[in-house]
Amino acid sequence: MKQFPARALLAAILAVPAIALHGQAAPPPPGTTSPDVQPQSAPDPLAQAESAIASQNYPAAGNRLDVYLSAHPDDARALFDRGYVADAQGQTEVAESWYRKAIAANPQQFESRLALGLILAAKGDPTDDQAAREQLQAAAQLQPNPPNPGARAQADRALARLLRSTDPEAARNALVAAIRLTQETPADSVLTAEIAENAGDNAVAEQAWRRVLEADPNSSAATAGLAHLLIAERRYSDAQPLLQAALRRDPDNPTFNAQLAAVLSAQGKQSDALAVLEKLHQLKPASRSVAAMLADAEFQAGDLDRADALYQQLLANAPSDPALLDAHGRILIRRQQYADAIAAFRKAVAAQSDNADAWSGIAFADSELHQYADELQALSMRSKFAQENPSSLFLWATAYDNLHQTKAAADYYHRFLAAAQGKFPDQEWQARHRLVALDK
Repeated sequence: MKQFPARALLAAILAVPAIALHGQAAPPPPGTTSPDVQPQSAPDPLAQAESAIASQNYPAAGNRLDVYLSAHPDDARALFDRGYVADAQGQTEVAESWYRKAIAANPQQFESRLALGLILAAKGDPTDDQAAREQLQAAAQLQPNPPNPGARAQADRALARLLRSTDPEAARNALVAAIRLTQETPADSVLTAEIAENAGDNAVAEQAWRRVLEADPNSSAATAGLAHLLIAERRYSDAQPLLQAALRRDPDNPTFNAQLAAVLSAQGKQSDALAVLEKLHQLKPASRSVAAMLADAEFQAGDLDRADALYQQLLANAPSDPALLDAHGRILIRRQQYADAIAAFRKAVAAQSDNADAWSGIAFADSELHQYADELQALSMRSKFAQENPSSLFLWATAYDNLHQTKAAADYYHRFLAAAQGKFPDQEWQARHRLVALDK
């Protein structure tokens, strides 16, 4: 889930006395005071409510605001205040409703636009993301009352965080706008790196990560971010010492351990990677992602029993997870339990019809069971979601060959040989042998 900062700047807005925003309190109605007595201003109930907010006495503030709003239902400032009170008490949905009412009462009110945008952005749902973007963009074009460059910058930074993955260019523009309003912070460098990486500009991202580490060598976020970039670029020899140094100061950090395991595995150091993942699994026994990583490492190491035990535990809690079903099916293939493998793979494609790996597994198992018509059907489904490769082409060829469809078999054998290019010597020898036999 996306993380957004606390609304400290919004709280600062509330420090401004209500009288400064609403003018002098209205005089009492005629006849309520003696003509000989100098009229005095009545206490401003909105100012009293905001005083309670400033003291973090939110129940009292809410009660006073409810009374005030019963007489002034379209007061945008009071509506925002009421939303803020709910927000501060963790009543997010209630706060959202009040902020929307404040915007309806005054579409030019910066504070409610920003607050609503922050709430929507924190939900992490694509539909809410679009609505959050609209609110934050609107806030960025408005002025807080009273003027507050920090609050404006908060809107721009929130927008940059929201868009860093989906629209890196717009995110970069929003961050630049924020930095123009307020001094650049270390968090801005982190955001710069994330935006650059999502935009595919790894050089800028690396510079930003290293800039953060120069200012704070112990920054976990920057270490993890730089390591992620180095791993993506397959610069394992650069990533490994970075992660090992980080683990010396924070040996139980799950992110660093997971990244080091990935680096070691990519370098072919499977036993070392497995040791790191076993440690990580002990640290986070309830983590599904860690258990899946360990299961995959056990599978790669050839320990099918330990791998399948982990997959079975995961499937107990997520019986329709296509990735887990696919992994379980691969283990059954290794054990030559082809019928059971087909059952697992079919559950996987029932949950995710475009799972090309599962369709490949079905085709291979059908081939081993000599169910060639079913194999062709599985291969046909696979071709809808993935390009052909040497393995799939060889399965096509042998299936047609066993069904005595010689023309189609010869065509696929030729296609397989063109794609294989010496990487599958046994199958290539078989393909050439069959082409001679087919006289094609």
